[in-house]
Amino acid sequence: MSDKKTVLLVDDHELVRFGVKTMYAELLGVPVEWLEAGTLQEAIDAYAAHGAVDAVLLDLNLADCKGLQGLRQFLQAHPKARVAVFSGTQDEFVIRQARALGAAAYVGKGTMMTQMRDTLTALLFPNGVPEARGPAPSSALFPRFPSSAMYDRVAELGPRHLEILELVLSGCTNQEISNSTNLSLGTVKNYVSSLLLALDVRSRSHLISLFR
Repeated sequence: MSDKKTVLLVDDHELVRFGVKTMYAELLGVPVEWLEAGTLQEAIDAYAAHGAVDAVLLDLNLADCKGLQGLRQFLQAHPKARVAVFSGTQDEFVIRQARALGAAAYVGKGTMMTQMRDTLTALLFPNGVPEARGPAPSSALFPRFPSSAMYDRVAELGPRHLEILELVLSGCTNQEISNSTNLSLGTVKNYVSSLLLALDVRSRSHLISLFR
């Protein structure tokens, strides 16, 4: 591998960014230009300013944005970006939802170094590395989970329903969801009702219990 790649690394801890750059420099075997950002807004601006970013490693726990909302906002600003969720969580729902929202990969902060290398390599070389034949296996991009009818239904939800689902699972009331999304209370109630119907669950409490 000889072509230089550009990676935008988004994490609010400078030490973490330094460690990731140092580790990947040894593992990838390809020249990398690192762009860095400590907040979501810095990341959105840096991506726009550079103009040619091959991959984004986006932490989900930033000072100005928590959880998957950061991924949602980044992809709204840059829908063609190849974004890898870069997070310490191993929560199956979060990972599956990130994929449904448009994440190109998941990189766990606690995974083995070789797994991290394989994931980033697959992200940077979707058509296969120059020395290899064919694209990297999709299994390198996301952890594998047992098949589940519930998660299959979640994967079919649209972006707004996914946003409402995330807020419901975090314990927000309809009024709190209304305040957070700028939707009317009646619209939120309709979204929640259609969400329960789409996921084939009886009630809000039943829905929350399925993801605990």
